[in-house]
Amino acid sequence: MKIKVLSVFEVNNYIKKILDNDFILNNLSVKGEISNLKYHSSGHIYFSLKDDHSKINCVMFKNDAYNLDFVMEDGMSVIVKARASVYSANGSMQLYCSEIQNSGLGDLYIKYQILKEKLEKEGLFNIMEKKPIPDDVKRIGVITSETGAVIHDIINVTKSRNKTIDIVLFPAKVQGDGAYLSLIDGLNYFNKNKSVDLIIIGRGGGSMEELWNFNEEDLARAIFDSKIPVISAVGHETDITIADFVSDVRAATPSQAAEIAVKDSKDLKDKAENLKTLLIKSMDSIITSKKSLLEIATHRLNINSPEYKISNEMIEIDRLKEKLNSNIESKLFEFRSDLKIMIGKLDGLSPLKILDRGYSVIKKENKIVSSKKELLKAGEIEIILKDGSIIGEFKSKE
Repeated sequence: MKIKVLSVFEVNNYIKKILDNDFILNNLSVKGEISNLKYHSSGHIYFSLKDDHSKINCVMFKNDAYNLDFVMEDGMSVIVKARASVYSANGSMQLYCSEIQNSGLGDLYIKYQILKEKLEKEGLFNIMEKKPIPDDVKRIGVITSETGAVIHDIINVTKSRNKTIDIVLFPAKVQGDGAYLSLIDGLNYFNKNKSVDLIIIGRGGGSMEELWNFNEEDLARAIFDSKIPVISAVGHETDITIADFVSDVRAATPSQAAEIAVKDSKDLKDKAENLKTLLIKSMDSIITSKKSLLEIATHRLNINSPEYKISNEMIEIDRLKEKLNSNIESKLFEFRSDLKIMIGKLDGLSPLKILDRGYSVIKKENKIVSSKKELLKAGEIEIILKDGSIIGEFKSKE
């Protein structure tokens, strides 16, 4: 008998028909722990249901999701009523849930909450303990898998923003038993060598158990003790681990971690140009202000300088000199007038004037004779006339 060759789509449809016609698989009640939960914008809910040994994908469509009376969370233990079927497009089997009942929190979620509360009380999440991200990062240490998409995303974003940044990869395990020890080794390596300015630690998204290594207490304490700033980039935006709480900065994705760590060179150039413009304006303003102050100071200095004062005093001296000369001239004029008057009066009283009128002066013993009594005794006398004097003996007739 010859077996017909089927297409992939036909095989998936055949398996789907078998599952859809199985009574048990169409009336399932399954208990498990929610992980990888996603509330889609369409209103559908996607998640995984797991136990200690296995995991299965689940979906609850919008119409059924309206009837939920609680908000689902990762780690929550639930009982779902569902049917098992195959999604023909990719051949994946999943549970299509019609009802979900909350049966409590899962073991991993409880463990996560207990550790979170413990470390929070110890101050490992304290914002005051967070180290600032350097502005001038030149070298970044990345702790992640060397084969995953994380390192490629970080490299691509970093180089698109600034080609001068060096990236040093510490290849680490990010999933599986004891993977957190590899992550701790990376932190210790970079802190010992001090060869990087910043550390990014992370991996891609996943379920709680897949991300569990980033919830280990020893890793949290190693991040807290790091002397180099640490950015966590674990999972997707909705995945939050203990490592996110204790790191200095939490990035929603590895690409965002690179954006936080590396300043865009174009932005830096624009910032530098803006600062240059502001600096020039500031310097111009300062120079103008200082020039104005200098002019005021120069003016004050000139006003108060000895030279200025001497010049002013010289002007005052010249003014006083002119005034003095004017006063002297005025006084001299007055004196001349008075002198002329006095000369006139003196001239009027001068003996010479009397002599001019025919009078004479008699002197005896060099004294003017003013009475005849003085001539009673004979002796030498001097008679002064207008044109000279005569000396002779005088004899009285009495």
